[in-house]
Amino acid sequence: MLIKDLRDLLEATLLCGEERLYEEFDTVFASDMMSDVLACPDEIHCMLTGLMNAQVIRTADMMDIGIIVFVRGKCPPEDVVEMARQREMVVMYTGCRMFSACGRLYNAGIGQR
Repeated sequence: MLIKDLRDLLEATLLCGEERLYEEFDTVFASDMMSDVLACPDEIHCMLTGLMNAQVIRTADMMDIGIIVFVRGKCPPEDVVEMARQREMVVMYTGCRMFSACGRLYNAGIGQR
């Protein structure tokens, strides 16, 4: 799936990373607990979370996650967006709840093997 399709599917607002909209990704991890993200043995391209602090960016950076989607209509503060921008990450937010966002992605073929 293209990042732009992710944005459209989740009706998300893009905050940074517009230059990467035509890149593909195929794995998503959803969690509000960064310890769960760090413990994931699989490669993750995109993270869905409702946690809105700098630790999200640091965790994504450590795990080479390039796409972060904040759920439940939460728009991260500008300093968090700036941290992501400096790391060339894609950041967006959606009004979808975590469960709904995961369902939409699953129905679109993400996570099905």
